[in-house]
Amino acid sequence: MKFIRRNDIRAAVLVAVAMLSLSCTNEFVDSTSPVLLVLSNTQQIDTIDLLPGAGGCDTSIGTVRIQAILKNPSNVDQRFNDVRIDRYRVSYRRTDGGTLVPASFVLSQDLLIAAGGAASNLGTFRVFQREAINQAPFAALLPQNGGRDPETGRRTVSMDVVLEVFGETIAGSNVSGSTRFPLTFCYDCGGCG
Repeated sequence: MKFIRRNDIRAAVLVAVAMLSLSCTNEFVDSTSPVLLVLSNTQQIDTIDLLPGAGGCDTSIGTVRIQAILKNPSNVDQRFNDVRIDRYRVSYRRTDGGTLVPASFVLSQDLLIAAGGAASNLGTFRVFQREAINQAPFAALLPQNGGRDPETGRRTVSMDVVLEVFGETIAGSNVSGSTRFPLTFCYDCGGCG
């Protein structure tokens, strides 16, 4: 019978932990990137009435500004630190105690952000897919389905809409940034606002 020394076990555990930490990298975020991608938003409405034709719903939810902030602004040539945004992802987090959320989705985007320059407007973006209104959790708010969220018992569903943008510097470093829009969804509640 062969005995294993305690130091051998510790060394094996340390090697396993090191291998695991190397394999758990995020493909979208590179901490060695020379720029930070910072998103800020200006929200115009915080309530969305799901009633077709509800008043005030033809307004944009808000605007998003993106800025590529240089981590080391003393470098003389920053041209290769400009960021090309190529996609964005929208996901959801309930803030009312419920757990059902619409499916997240990813859409293409093409935007060049100058490193160290002024913030740029993201442009038009979608906060949920059209078919999401007929799916959980929104479908429960429709009168034919009871008009209440089954998880909370409320006539509203509140959640953060999380917008994440992804891209890379001209030199090839991955960058990403995110912002949130807190929204309340309801049906026949006086319009959007």
